[in-house]
Amino acid sequence: VAAAEARRVPGSLLPPPSREASSSLGKRWKDTADTVIIGGGCVGVSLAYHLAKSGLKDVVLLEKSELTAGSTWHAAGLTTYYHPGINLKKVHYDSIKLYETLEEETGQVRGFHQPGSVRIASTAARVDEMKYQMTRAHWHVTPQYFITPEKVQELFPLLNMDKVLAGLYTPGDGHIDPYSLTMALAAGARMYGAQIYNPAPVRALTPRSDGKWDVQTPHGTIQANRIVNTAGFWAREVGQMIGFDHPTIPVHHQYVVTATVPEVKALKKELAVIRDLEGSYYLRQERDGLLFGPYEKMEKMVLQDSWVRDGVPPGFGKELFESDLDRIMEHIEMAMEMVPVLKKANIINVVSGPITYTPDLLPMVGPHQGVRNYWTAIGFGYGVIHAGGIGKFLSDWIRNGEPPYDLIECDPNRYGKWTDVPFMCAKARESYGFNNVVGYPKEERFAGRPTSRRSGVYDLLKDKGSMGFHAGWEQPHWFYKPGDDIGYKPSFCRTNWFGPVGRECKLVMEKVGVIDLTPFGKFIVKGKDSLKLLDRLFANTMPKVGHTNISHMLTPSGKVYAEVTITQLTPGEFLLITGSGSELHDLRWIEAEAERGYDVEISNVTDQIGVLGIAGPNSRNVLQKLMGEDLSDSAFKFLQCKTIQLAGVPVRAIRISYTGTAIISSSSRTFYLVAGSFSQKKNISMEIQESPKHLFNLKYFKMLINKHNKNGSLKKGSG
Repeated sequence: VAAAEARRVPGSLLPPPSREASSSLGKRWKDTADTVIIGGGCVGVSLAYHLAKSGLKDVVLLEKSELTAGSTWHAAGLTTYYHPGINLKKVHYDSIKLYETLEEETGQVRGFHQPGSVRIASTAARVDEMKYQMTRAHWHVTPQYFITPEKVQELFPLLNMDKVLAGLYTPGDGHIDPYSLTMALAAGARMYGAQIYNPAPVRALTPRSDGKWDVQTPHGTIQANRIVNTAGFWAREVGQMIGFDHPTIPVHHQYVVTATVPEVKALKKELAVIRDLEGSYYLRQERDGLLFGPYEKMEKMVLQDSWVRDGVPPGFGKELFESDLDRIMEHIEMAMEMVPVLKKANIINVVSGPITYTPDLLPMVGPHQGVRNYWTAIGFGYGVIHAGGIGKFLSDWIRNGEPPYDLIECDPNRYGKWTDVPFMCAKARESYGFNNVVGYPKEERFAGRPTSRRSGVYDLLKDKGSMGFHAGWEQPHWFYKPGDDIGYKPSFCRTNWFGPVGRECKLVMEKVGVIDLTPFGKFIVKGKDSLKLLDRLFANTMPKVGHTNISHMLTPSGKVYAEVTITQLTPGEFLLITGSGSELHDLRWIEAEAERGYDVEISNVTDQIGVLGIAGPNSRNVLQKLMGEDLSDSAFKFLQCKTIQLAGVPVRAIRISYTGTAIISSSSRTFYLVAGSFSQKKNISMEIQESPKHLFNLKYFKMLINKHNKNGSLKKGSG
């Protein structure tokens, strides 16, 4: 306890004497395990704790040197309920609730402080951002408040209030000592039956024909049902043992620790943690001093890209990089202006250590596509606040066979072969530099683009509109016309694309439009057991040959895992189409079920097939001019698929709509309102548009449909 408490002061920079190195020596190592976790930082140890506590006793954690070596031991340890997204708020919540009770449960000190935190707004855009975030926070169980400058000063009385316009206050936030947290989690893991071995570097990972793994260490081989890569900045090297180049890269992150500050020592209660968003830094109390950590701009920050090329230097563990105050001087000056007592404070330590980034700053959590029973929990730029919640999330998924809630933004399969090293470096640099930029809705970031993924119409369209990024693809978001305010100009109010997008919607509603849907994920499933497999996976009857339907892939408990368009091309051969961001996420789920003994062949043809959507009441007229095929309603019915010649080019045509579709289910039938299917299309579209609160009111739709039927403007069976 004394060693852990001494380590709690980041200013010491002295790791405590290691008692872990000998903890596993002299024990008989297990020959088999249900789960082998590779890496003993806070994330890996949290997973071991949660698995063991939930009843999975056959858990082994392998740490190459000693627990916390890597990024954990030198972390600043911030904890917050806040996240700008929605799903990760649940992870943060689970982490903090665990940390609150961990010391009582395990008897291990964990150095947890909860003075709350305040995000400071000093510009009008920041105020708008906070108001926007308040609209996204009310569903969550943790309180969050938009507060006045007076309340901000009450929580942090040492602020210069000249520029403070408002604050976003989250009670219960704070900071925790990362070393003590990890040791408490390790104590809990052992208490519930997990085995932690160190030093235990993994030398090789060999997949077995039955889906299990041989995990080779200097002390012998452990046969595991599954392996979980939690190796921090060594994660890329662990992945390379089995052929994966995980897109993770270490970033140099610096923070500064001051000596005692008299004004801080005189306070009667601990200061709230502040995040000066315009200054791009966090600042918290550290005993009687202050700890200040900035995020440099993308042109100044440093990537440790040599580790990507050459690997992490052997023996690197609890070492640090050379600090560089010149690189962060701009942020120091802004912090001194906001917190004037910093001008007189003496710096006793500058910490510069590696933290791992992915291209989008979010971790890679879950089972990996392309190999059986290999899981990852890597790429944590904020490992301390994520550790507790991610450990619980993965433990629930491993035990129950499905994720407990949606966390697709952290799915490891969101990256593919298009994610090369130049892209990874460009995006990691951008993500680090953009840590505290204003987070607008519908945000686009442009570093590293375009990738190798480009549809057949990209070169034709790239200069004619504003492009968006979807799973490596460039896709038009809206098109320019003379007089438009062009370019990407985000806002919390109506943006420059509001008018043009409305114009395009009106065009498709009244005439015809074309959309590039190439980013859709596309798979071919065929073979003797293809129908049997898809019947097992999807909650729908499979379509007949030449027909299409929309089907939902369900988890074991009946939750929706994915929505997929399915077409039976020839007997036993199916084309599956899913969303761009779900390509490998959905493919992995299908492959995992197929491995249970189905005689099928599954091919990912996403990059081989382009997709164009033609929508609107004049779509049939346009297509008819380009082909001799009869496209009348009776000849080409809704949800039918045909191979046709379009201006001499063979294409597979599916009559379906991804624009303006509402699906209303009752006990007796389903009605499809598809753009281009009705005689009085404009009237129906306008009535629905003018009554949005009735959109999901079945009685209203029945009344609307009956009214049009009586007028003779809507015929049953017309689509």
